[in-house]
Amino acid sequence: MGRLADAFRDLRASGRKALIPFVTAGDPDLDTTQALVLAMAEAGADAVEIGVPFSDPIAEGPTIQRASERALASGTSLRRVLDLVASLRSRVGIPIILMGYANNFLTMGEGAFARAAGAVGVDGVIVVDLPPEEGATLFGALKTAGIDPILLAAPTTQPARLEMLAKETRGFLYFVSLTGVTGARDEISASLEAEVRAVRAISDIPVCVGFGVSTPDHARRVAAFSDGVVVGSAIIDRIERASTREAAVESVGVFIAELRSALR
Repeated sequence: MGRLADAFRDLRASGRKALIPFVTAGDPDLDTTQALVLAMAEAGADAVEIGVPFSDPIAEGPTIQRASERALASGTSLRRVLDLVASLRSRVGIPIILMGYANNFLTMGEGAFARAAGAVGVDGVIVVDLPPEEGATLFGALKTAGIDPILLAAPTTQPARLEMLAKETRGFLYFVSLTGVTGARDEISASLEAEVRAVRAISDIPVCVGFGVSTPDHARRVAAFSDGVVVGSAIIDRIERASTREAAVESVGVFIAELRSALR
């Protein structure tokens, strides 16, 4: 049982839902990212998803694309992200998830990455563009290192494949709330509840919803039928709009507290 399994066990026992904020590592620099993660943990995040910046983030909308560009311009690399996790691990007890694209991890080498990630205390990895049929080597290496490979499902996922994904994922199943890229939205999909309940009917794996969850009201409504929410672009928006790094950390901390309050 890793930190993610423990976290969801405790959340279910207390009747609470998971709040998982996302931040792009190195946007605008890694020191600010560290301060942001610490502020999010203090404000009530149950886990944190740290994005590894990539030059062609095909699942991302303009907001997170710009964050990746800023992070890469500041010199952020996968190895520096792992150093960041090592620095954070002794200061935060919540699970740390890395989200990225296959090229970064495969370039480092599946086994080398898994061992390095395990050594610094990574709890889960999401590889957005690597389906399980093509990721057996990487996902196997992650499991050996005690890290949960977290798979994604979408509104277009067919029932047989949904059952396979629910069986193969570890930690939780990340359910994409819409067809399209990441980005803050005004409304959540009317069909989302039925789609999430279809997963819960075939598996007891926790299901967390991301893409487009942008406000405390969204979070409250989605949490009514899921195990938690992932919030990304709405956080990056606040970082991008802030006049100083200190203001960014303060703004994000306040927003996480608002989301946490909505999920109680």
